[in-house]
Formats: sequence, C-alpha cells, structure tokens
Amino acid sequence: MFLQSLHLKQFRNYSDQAVKFLAPKTILLGENAQGKSNLLEAVELLATLKSHRTSRDRDLIQNDTNSAQIQASLKRELGISSLQLTLRRGSRRTAVINGETLRRQQDFLGNLNAVQFSCLDLELVRGGPVTRRTWTDSLLTQLEPVYLHILQQYSQVLKQRNAFIKQQTADPGQTPPLDPTQLALWDAQLATLGTRVIRRRARMLQRLIPIAQSWHQAISGSTEQLEIFYSPNVDVDTDDAGQIQQAFLEKLQSRAMAEYYQRTTLVGPHRDDINFLINDTPARQYGSQGQQRTLVLALKLSELQLIEEIVGEPPLLLLDDVLAELDLNRQNQLLETIEDRFQTLITTTHLGSFDTQWLKLSQIMQVKNGCLETS
Repeated sequence: MFLQSLHLKQFRNYSDQAVKFLAPKTILLGENAQGKSNLLEAVELLATLKSHRTSRDRDLIQNDTNSAQIQASLKRELGISSLQLTLRRGSRRTAVINGETLRRQQDFLGNLNAVQFSCLDLELVRGGPVTRRTWTDSLLTQLEPVYLHILQQYSQVLKQRNAFIKQQTADPGQTPPLDPTQLALWDAQLATLGTRVIRRRARMLQRLIPIAQSWHQAISGSTEQLEIFYSPNVDVDTDDAGQIQQAFLEKLQSRAMAEYYQRTTLVGPHRDDINFLINDTPARQYGSQGQQRTLVLALKLSELQLIEEIVGEPPLLLLDDVLAELDLNRQNQLLETIEDRFQTLITTTHLGSFDTQWLKLSQIMQVKNGCLETS
C-alpha cells in the first residue's frame, strides 16, 4: 500500500496543509515542536482510530475551532481509496470511505495499515502492563477489525460490573457477599466477552513471538535469546472457549470476597501482561538500555512482518525521531530492512543518520510551525 496524499485541516498545529508523497521514503526535517510528530499522528489515526499521545479528540483539534479533518488518498492492490476522518469537539467522529459515511467506525479499520515506532516505545519494556496491553490491542485491531468491537463490549461490561460492586459496597455496615443473582449475570457476561479477548490475544502473540525471536537473533548477532510469554490473568493452557470461560468463572468466585473489599473487578484480561526475557532474565528489571532497544526494534520489525503476512500488503512505517535513539548497528539493521519494501515516513532534526544513497532516494520535507516545504 502507498499513501499518495494527506490533507490536514485544523489538526494540531496544521491549519490547512496538503502534502503529496512522491517517494517510498519521506524524511520530515525540522526542529522540535514544529509539527513533525503531528503529521505521523494523523496517519496513525487513519490506521488505528487512536493516538498513542492522547485519548481525547479535543486535544487534536486546534483551539478556537470545533472540528478537525484528516483526508488521505491511498493506493492498494485493489485500487485507490479516499479516506476521511472528522473529529468534533464534544460530539462523535465521522468516518468516510470513498464518499460513503460509515455507520460503524470499526469498518474504517483495515483500510490503511501502519506501524508506529517512536522513542516512547521503550515503555513497552520498561513500563507497566497497561502499555503492553495497549500495544497488543492496537496491533490486533489492524489485523482483525472486529476485535475493536469485542474490546469495547468487554470494557463496557467491566465498567458496569465495577459500578455494581461499588453500589453494593457503598454501605460500610452491609454484610458481604454481594447480591449473588445480579453478580452471576455480570460474571457470565464478563467471562463470555473476556474469553474472546483472551483467545484473540493468545492467537496473535503465538504468531508474533517466533517472528520477534528471529529478528532479535539477527539484530543481536545470535548472542542473546529472547523469550516472550503471554501472562493472562485467567491462566489456562488451552484455546477452548468453554474451558477458558469456566476457568474465568471459577476465578471470579474465588476472588469474590477480595473484590467486595477492594470494590473493583480483579479478574479478567484488563489485568493481563506480557513478559519479556533475555537470556532467561526479565528485560524490564535487568535488561540494559541497549538490550531493551534491541527488543523494541525486534518487536516493531515483527509487527511489520506479521501485518504483511496477514494483510497481504506491506504496511506503512512511521518512525518518529527514533534513529537518534539507536546505535549505528541498530540503525543499519532498521534501514536495511526498510529498503523500498515499506513506505516510510521519518521525522528527524538532522540528516546525519542517513547515508547519501538514502537521501537521494528520499523525499525531504522541511517542517516549520505547521507548514511543509519540499527541500
């Protein structure tokens, strides 16, 4: 797939900016806080309907305006598509494909696929479980757009179940346990939807892990052994929906008293984690900075490969000021992998990381205060 053009209106610091992409690689050059990352963020929204920088649409809309718009023209093997996403302050988004307004936003997913790689991705290793869950879910929504709907359903039931628990425990003089009949209804819904989340996460990681291990060996020169383990909160060694659901319900029952006193749901995929080990040592606590960077690079390259395998076309690669974070060996590994296989948008404050041949084959655009100029 190839992103031919992008048009931003009232988005972040772009008032009205159109850009045509003319080469497989586009380098966005400029000082910090000029809008380089904002442009990549717009492409990320088209691919995932989410930004890794904010969860609020109002943060994406220019001050003193009520809406922002992202338009794109995308060339794929089946033809050219026009995509449009309109963000509104205080109301719902509108997603449009080829002039047709979609009733469900999830139908927008899968039209454009992209992998975002920024210095913030080191949090995948260093950060808490929520960062790794968000990464997993973001990749899954591109590979299987219906997953977004499943995740939203689960989150809604979780929210309602938590509200029920808090309501039932509002009176400190009340004697536990909770109303068993109502609780059983919420348990059944949570277990059904949670099982769908767990199975999809497990299946996706099962395909991703060997790819990531292969990349990690290549980058580390086979000097390090990477292991990745999915750690579901409901721990079952099966893909059978019935068995997972039964284990889910049993764990809910065993944690009922703890949930009563803590006033929140303690069981489910909202408490999953993914563990990374390098040479049998937890990468989060004991991995060196270099090892952690190698691990993240391997994960990002495996995302690219997995999307290409499943979708059948190479996704876009968005590199947000990441070359400065990598040493020369890792830079070369990344740049050699990209070649002309993936359309790549790269932000940087200087061109020193690129060799002459790369610069010759790249479209270089200067970014200054929300305006783009071809160098």
